[in-house]
Amino acid sequence: MAKEIKTIGVLTSGGDAPGMNAAIRAVVRKGIANGVKIKGIKKGYQGLLNEEIIDLEKQNVSDIIQRGGTILGTARCSEFRTLEGQQAGAGICKKHGIDGIVVIGGDGSYKGAQALSKQGINTIGVPGTIDLDIACTEYTIGFDTAINTAMDAIDKVRDTSSSHERCSIIEVMGRDAGYIALWCGVANGAEDILLPEKYDYNEQNIINNIINNRKRGKTHHIIINAEGIGHSTSMARRIEAATGIETRATILGYMQRGGNPTCKDRFYASIMGAYAADILCQGKTNRVVGYQHGEFLDFDIDEALAMKKDISEYQYEVSRILSM
Repeated sequence: MAKEIKTIGVLTSGGDAPGMNAAIRAVVRKGIANGVKIKGIKKGYQGLLNEEIIDLEKQNVSDIIQRGGTILGTARCSEFRTLEGQQAGAGICKKHGIDGIVVIGGDGSYKGAQALSKQGINTIGVPGTIDLDIACTEYTIGFDTAINTAMDAIDKVRDTSSSHERCSIIEVMGRDAGYIALWCGVANGAEDILLPEKYDYNEQNIINNIINNRKRGKTHHIIINAEGIGHSTSMARRIEAATGIETRATILGYMQRGGNPTCKDRFYASIMGAYAADILCQGKTNRVVGYQHGEFLDFDIDEALAMKKDISEYQYEVSRILSM
């Protein structure tokens, strides 16, 4: 028989992502509609260990769906990687009457959820990361806002790059995943797109491309560089020395993790949060919510963490052809 859930906790962990508040709101309101109490856990697993736990009612999540960041706050917690920390976290859940937890975060957060499940706390993960690097799902909360934020910024850099006839290297986030770089590279019409999954570190090819484009009359050159490659500033110095063309590096940084979430991030995050509350109330545990082929569904966390994800060969090939 499935474990009866009377109280659900919700926390956000790891890097913040636009749309997390929409997911929190959905967990709270759907959980209450299902007849359970909701407790908010501040500052992720660190807040759990510190017992920073509050009661959440419907009115506590009013007017948050449009806000970036997370009202619960987030933090990274090395202590929760240890068995002692995990056991302490489960004990605190039981002390506060929390039968199950919805964890909104990336794959590192899922490992914490997996550990809590092994300690007897029903746990559901919701994919909250701008990196789009979780293999079991085609969508992660915050990715859509991040690429639109980056796309708008890159358009602006292109304007000034064209005016000054310079080369611009624009570094976008994504950790070791190149999805933000790929999407923005295509959407912004970049001349070169450098992805951690594909880049061969042959700068001479980039230099040749810049020189050949300049000979054809191209007045600017945009290179989208993924965070997993990095070193954009030193790359700019080398390219300028080799080409004689003024080259600037722009690192977009944390602006990509902030800002008002797009409609897609608000909607998908809301459905995912509600879905997580529902399956938790059904007694499920050690699951992660995902989106595939137009449907919201759930996977075993162990299986989800074992899945691998890579850049689509076709999408990459198209990006190369369109940039020529």
